[in-house]
Amino acid sequence: MSTILLRGARQLVTLRGPEAPRRGRALQDLGILENGAALIRDGRIEDLGQGRRVENLSAARGAQEIDVTGQVVTPGFVDCHTHLPWALVRAAVDGGHRGRGHPPDRAAVTHSILTCAQALREVPATTLEHRARRHLAAFIRHGTTTLEAQSGGLDSTSDLKALRVLGRLATGPLGVTATYGGAHTPPEDHDGRPHDYLEWAVSEMLPLLRRRGLARGVDIWCGRGAFPLEDARRYLQAARSAGLVLRVHSEQFSHDGGARLAAELDAASASGLHFADREDIATLAQSGTAAILTPGMTYHLGMDRFAPARALVDHGAVIALATDFSPVTSSTCSMQMVLSLACTHMHLTAAEALAAATINGAFALGCADRVGSIEQAKDADLVVFDVPDYREIPSGFGVNLVSMTIKKGKVLYRRGEVSWPDR
Repeated sequence: MSTILLRGARQLVTLRGPEAPRRGRALQDLGILENGAALIRDGRIEDLGQGRRVENLSAARGAQEIDVTGQVVTPGFVDCHTHLPWALVRAAVDGGHRGRGHPPDRAAVTHSILTCAQALREVPATTLEHRARRHLAAFIRHGTTTLEAQSGGLDSTSDLKALRVLGRLATGPLGVTATYGGAHTPPEDHDGRPHDYLEWAVSEMLPLLRRRGLARGVDIWCGRGAFPLEDARRYLQAARSAGLVLRVHSEQFSHDGGARLAAELDAASASGLHFADREDIATLAQSGTAAILTPGMTYHLGMDRFAPARALVDHGAVIALATDFSPVTSSTCSMQMVLSLACTHMHLTAAEALAAATINGAFALGCADRVGSIEQAKDADLVVFDVPDYREIPSGFGVNLVSMTIKKGKVLYRRGEVSWPDR
């Protein structure tokens, strides 16, 4: 058995607490241990606490030591909304809606989604996997240890290809949860007939996903330019019958009612939410549906409206933060960047943002029993930040403060030293 002693943390930010998503004031309780240490055995947290107590445990004798003196240790980021794999370079997509002096609308984003779907049909699976692995390496360097990834095809061949790639990636070092994302917009051959496309998905794709076990959940974009609410309702109910987790995207460019539908159906998450109104906020606050907030999308698209994070927190809704990493809507794989935007533009505190990016993201993905906090028996998914206080993490705008990323007790990334040449 392998045993590791992580010692000397100026702050060990545990996020330990009740087995429930954090809401309201509970988002501020990070469970910080000053001068903290953790004992890791076979990839799981065996013990944690004040440094001297843990270091004196008999099980710590002879353990491999990781010295993080003066640094901050947190749970690994759980990025609960991304889009992988890609088939195009971002410039080929951005040309459709960026650089024109105004933010894109739903029609421009739809055009980009269709462009990506066409490319996905044409690119070999080996190429998709190679590119996705490069993206995942970037996630690791920025402190993400678990993520959700959505396929981006609009037909059975391309979506199944993407989901098989995600299945292979899930056997790698990073925790990857696959979602079938084939209901983000009707394909070109179903233009004006979204109902028919969803009927096909219900009769063909959902049973296929259930038989092959290629996806854990489904995501659908509700509203104008995407899928009407009643069609989305039937689709989501069919997905639930197929044993799939429900996710809804709505309220991004207008108020469409998808947030309330997500809460009504007890969906795992509702994302977008830029135009969520008071009733949406109140409904989400009374539900177990996580409001996934993606300020990186707002920044990348040049929009002037962020999701109402402050109101969601104050009303007691479950919030989670995610990158929405994709060639269309968000260019960042850095959850640190997302935390920075959440604090400066969405008025969250550093503690609220960190909880939303770790433990609440884990609850949104249904894996909070394993990841999202530093607690006994959980996976040793840890990030070491080269800062003296956790509140400095969101202040590092565009800066990677991660010095080490650990997944199940294994160091996946360690920042190297800079060589200063002699003059």
